[in-house]
Amino acid sequence: MNVPEGLRYSSDHEWVAVDGNIARIGITDYAQDALGDVVYVDLPTSGTTVAAAESFGEVESTKSVSELYAPVSGEIVQVNDELADSPQKLNEDAYGEGWLVAIEMSDLSELDALLDAAAYTALIED
Repeated sequence: MNVPEGLRYSSDHEWVAVDGNIARIGITDYAQDALGDVVYVDLPTSGTTVAAAESFGEVESTKSVSELYAPVSGEIVQVNDELADSPQKLNEDAYGEGWLVAIEMSDLSELDALLDAAAYTALIED
């Protein structure tokens, strides 16, 4: 499994790339592999406010439908609209073109509750 260093991870299998107070969110390689072929992604619109651990969308695959959970609180300032027409990008490039949303974080201390690459690797290997 690919678990890049420098990202933060939730136990719900989302990754977070932080740039100042903006958190770009996606699902991990482990999550996309467990889901199988992604066929549909339901994401909120920009301007939506989310709370950490709150559901903000869904990913539908050939195997199941899975909820997406916000790893941090804040306002969604960008949505990856390309996923509407190309949901397979989650499978093809989970840490790149397969990102989901960008959140302007309202509480940077929430990042402390997320896992680093080593801790996330330990979680998925258990």
